Amino acid sequence: MSLPDETLRKILLQIQQTAVQSQRALNISVQQTAAKDRERRILQLTIDEISGIEGDVNLYKGVGKMFMMVPRKEMEKGLKVQEKELADDISNLNKKSKYLEKQFNDAQGQLRDIFHHTPKQQ
Repeated sequence: MSLPDETLRKILLQIQQTAVQSQRALNISVQQTAAKDRERRILQLTIDEISGIEGDVNLYKGVGKMFMMVPRKEMEKGLKVQEKELADDISNLNKKSKYLEKQFNDAQGQLRDIFHHTPKQQ
């Protein structure tokens, strides 16, 4: 039993669109993950530098076009909270990437199956 050409064409178009959308979303997700990872590394380096400072000193935090004096403990606490948020974001983006990769691979597999199982015309 074979499907009419128009139905087969619609199915192929839908599978191809799913594959393209998944690939685009996967690329965006990978780029976002890389950006968040860079931010997290910068925060880790900043935390390491602040931890290396002796004594209870005040630090300055950039707020818009000005700097506000902030106690060291408060600055460390804020940076650690930011780092945890970034780590959570990276984890969620990795899960999303795995899902999108699976979706893309499934669509590719469906296309491969359709083309390998179609009768060859002579």
